[in-house]
Amino acid sequence: MEELSLNETPVRTSKNFLINDIKLEEINFPNKLQAFKGIDISCNSTKINFSSKVSHANLTYGLGETFTKEVNNNANKNLKIEIDSKTRTETQVIFKFDSENLNLIDNIEIIANKDTKATIILKYVSKEEIKAFHNGIIRVYAKKRADIKVILINLLSQASNNFISIENVLEENSKVNFTTVDFGGKNSITNYYSNLSENNSDNRLNTIYLGKDNQLFDLNYIAELYGEKSKVNIEVQGALKDIAKKHFKGTIDFRKGCKKSKGNENEFCVLLSDKAKSLGLPMLLCSEEDVEGNHSSAAGKVGQKELFYIMSRGFDLKDALKLMVKAKFNNILKEIKKDELREEIINEIENRLD
Repeated sequence: MEELSLNETPVRTSKNFLINDIKLEEINFPNKLQAFKGIDISCNSTKINFSSKVSHANLTYGLGETFTKEVNNNANKNLKIEIDSKTRTETQVIFKFDSENLNLIDNIEIIANKDTKATIILKYVSKEEIKAFHNGIIRVYAKKRADIKVILINLLSQASNNFISIENVLEENSKVNFTTVDFGGKNSITNYYSNLSENNSDNRLNTIYLGKDNQLFDLNYIAELYGEKSKVNIEVQGALKDIAKKHFKGTIDFRKGCKKSKGNENEFCVLLSDKAKSLGLPMLLCSEEDVEGNHSSAAGKVGQKELFYIMSRGFDLKDALKLMVKAKFNNILKEIKKDELREEIINEIENRLD
């Protein structure tokens, strides 16, 4: 397959930044897709309904036309999740990749109706060292006063390719809280877009990523604020070892009409190797007065004083590094209330830092 250019920033910047988009070779979409049967849905609430009747995905941004067309035309899993009331039950959908379920193109639509509240966990996992392929779209519609929390976990093998486009639409007084754990894939490419279309809408995005060997992560996060007193907060914490690479592109766009709105984005990468590479591009765009925006992006090695202090307490170098990385991730991991799931993620951090 020819070289693909994907995940473009909404505003082109200097070519010297090498971050406007990403170019990949040898990405081949599966020709013959079988039904993906490695799916496990856990839901004890009658207030959440499931069906396969999803609408056509017309994304504002997304990874690119090629990837969106594949989902619309060739998806082998369509899943609509509709929330009709408030529920404290966490709904979990696990996609299990193995030799019989190797390729997944999924179209997921989450509809949080007016005055509803729920937590949805979406987990992609392959325990075998297989070369899986995932291309997915997740759309969240938060209607008036809805409060929806989505936890997205990527634990695919390092030989896999993971491509995902996320789009949120928030109505008046609604809240969408997204937590992403991005560990798997040789290439893991994410496009995240939120449209805060009405007043007092609130979107929070918390991400942790962990790269090793020659993994590549490309994160393109975009939020457009239209409603008055709307809020967006993006918090990203990551770590890279070996020759892993990460691109972070974060854009907060204050559109006309969003007076008294606030936007914050912060990204920090811990470099655990001299050869690991981190690129960051936080952007603030503004077409309105009386708004507040803050952004930062940084990368750095583990502090030698902190490392010495921990090792002086009896930890060897490897365990000291693990402890420091987990400490960086801890505030975001707290967003995951399910103890069993949080422990699984912590164990993955331990294993991937060995």
